Amino acid sequence: MACLVGILLFVGKAQAQEVPTRKDSVAAPTDTIKQKFDERVMSNLREISERKTIMGKMLKAILVFDRRDEEVLGLDAELIQREYERHNYKVVRRVNIMTLDALGYSIHDTTRVPRNFMEKAGNSLHVKTRRHLVRNKLLFRRMEPLEPLALVESERLLRQTDYLLDARIIVDERTTTEDSVDVLVITKDIFSLGGSGSYSPPSGMGRVALRELNFLGLGHQVRGSYRFNMNAPRPWETTAGYTVENIGNTYITADINYYDQNFYKERSAFLRRDFFATNTRYAGAVGASKIDEQLLLPPVPEDTIQRFAEIGYHRQDLWLGRSFKFKSYNLGFEPRGRLITALRVINTNFYTKPTENFQDNTLGIASVGYSVRRYYKDRYLYGFGRTEDVPAGTLVSASYGYERGDVFNRRYAGLDLSFARYNKDFGYLYGRAGYGSFIRNGNWEQGMLELESLYFTRLYENGNWKLRHFILGRSTIGINRNPEELLSINNEEGLRGFRSGLLRGNRRVVINYEANLYTPFKLFGFRLATLVFADVAWLSYGNSSSPFRSTPYRGFGAGIRFRNEYLSFSTIQILVGYYPKIPNNENFNNLRIYESSRPYYDFEDFRFTQPGIAEFR
Repeated sequence: MACLVGILLFVGKAQAQEVPTRKDSVAAPTDTIKQKFDERVMSNLREISERKTIMGKMLKAILVFDRRDEEVLGLDAELIQREYERHNYKVVRRVNIMTLDALGYSIHDTTRVPRNFMEKAGNSLHVKTRRHLVRNKLLFRRMEPLEPLALVESERLLRQTDYLLDARIIVDERTTTEDSVDVLVITKDIFSLGGSGSYSPPSGMGRVALRELNFLGLGHQVRGSYRFNMNAPRPWETTAGYTVENIGNTYITADINYYDQNFYKERSAFLRRDFFATNTRYAGAVGASKIDEQLLLPPVPEDTIQRFAEIGYHRQDLWLGRSFKFKSYNLGFEPRGRLITALRVINTNFYTKPTENFQDNTLGIASVGYSVRRYYKDRYLYGFGRTEDVPAGTLVSASYGYERGDVFNRRYAGLDLSFARYNKDFGYLYGRAGYGSFIRNGNWEQGMLELESLYFTRLYENGNWKLRHFILGRSTIGINRNPEELLSINNEEGLRGFRSGLLRGNRRVVINYEANLYTPFKLFGFRLATLVFADVAWLSYGNSSSPFRSTPYRGFGAGIRFRNEYLSFSTIQILVGYYPKIPNNENFNNLRIYESSRPYYDFEDFRFTQPGIAEFR
């Protein structure tokens, strides 16, 4: 851990100050024989691979030594829109689609081919994405005028498809005329069959998860997981899901989900269509679900184990939204701002009620919003070198609703504001504020105030080493919440790696810091990054309490992170965390070594989503 911290501090210091170059005519020439550590390792492996031994033959079969890192073209801090705006309203003569297999190919160098046994064998087990799936994602068609934003939005949609690693849409400048263009679309698959697993020998507890993101190359997704030998009321849990996206080129997605866990069970089916692109006019969803869960009850001082109450209900959900664009008198430019209205109806029927605070109800809620969406390109944010779309813009929405229940009726009001700005020198800054509450007999109840901010720095580079810092701040303030509505600071909700069964409250403030150091080391396509983190969380219980009146809970740690961008496997993280403060009536180690595959940070897109009640969690 000390070594990891030292490396991060050293690289950060190297980037923080510039060392002037010494101009000395008698200075010794640069030692070209001296190599960096990672170069020495690869040189030694190359030497071993040239030997006629079993180890040498194996290394030669699985490693490629003369392949340089890809040069990524078209990647800068300029708005993606500016790349193609000169081609707006030209007629698309031809659309040529090139799909590349998962391993050994490059989207930036189409002459590159698989070189070793592992790449060739992997591709033989993978069904390449069908061309019609790529064509159905495009927002432009052959022999039709090219609308503004169609090229850049199509490229972004392809790149954000789960079974594609990257995508490029290129206008053939050699054949372009004043009124027509030819377009080349290049996509690169990931190895869509993947999964994860874990096993603890002392307890025999483990987990197995499998997923196929592109079943038979048709874009269908199949997911499943199984836990066993758990220290829980029931020793096993299972989940499953099936997704079909972009049905009939309508951008309608079908989802079927099944969860059978100790404290949560769900069976649900939905049809949904998002505001997937800036110029999408209609969005909506319809579906039904049946949910059974164990609701954690408020702890009392003498509690040493968790207490739960059962809750079960059927729910039907329907919403529809419409987007309106503003007039523009510039035919070469389409404004990104959209005015959006939406209406949603949710019907909930309880067959198991834990307290009198739950009632059968029908909630109708309407909202109006204004959305401006822009996207930039960058790398080494949540991925390990793949092109990532950074959302920026503004989203303002206001909601008003009415709940009709079998015991009482009430109104609902909510307001939400978020923004983000990005600059290649400054980095990325995101902020959000939201408030919502029910109103009954003039009293505000079950209210919630949310504040959130995210900042990450620009990418600092020192040779092949890359460093980026992240700072995330969040606060959730419950206002006149019901006693059984509780917050925790476990894992992604507060301190990563922290696990407490009793520590709960209804007012929470969390600050997270992380530094990611991306190393040049790579084996079998898996890239290595190291990280250090520091988390602080305040938690209080009571509608008039202040989280800052007590000493905060803290978590400090370091770890390593592996990822192969060409595979559908989740990011593998092995972390060591230290937690100085332990909750009362609980006894667990201050020091914990654990693995995780969940990303701790994520972008918030500025697309308008379904109106609803913000979750208190």
